[in-house]
Amino acid sequence: MGNIRQTHIKNISFRLVENYGDVFTTDFDKNKLLVSQYTTIEGKVIRNRVAGYVTRKIRYPKLI
Repeated sequence: MGNIRQTHIKNISFRLVENYGDVFTTDFDKNKLLVSQYTTIEGKVIRNRVAGYVTRKIRYPKLI
């Protein structure tokens, strides 16, 4: 069983991967910087959750 993510985390992540999918990598730290660059998220916790979900989506595209 996996973790359950909030809907707004998933929506932001899906839009980022859809629009900038070729920019994101499997490196979480790099994705944190890219999420800050491409969004207006100010909170560190939300930014990290979005970056983690994007990283997981890039790393395992068929699981999510």
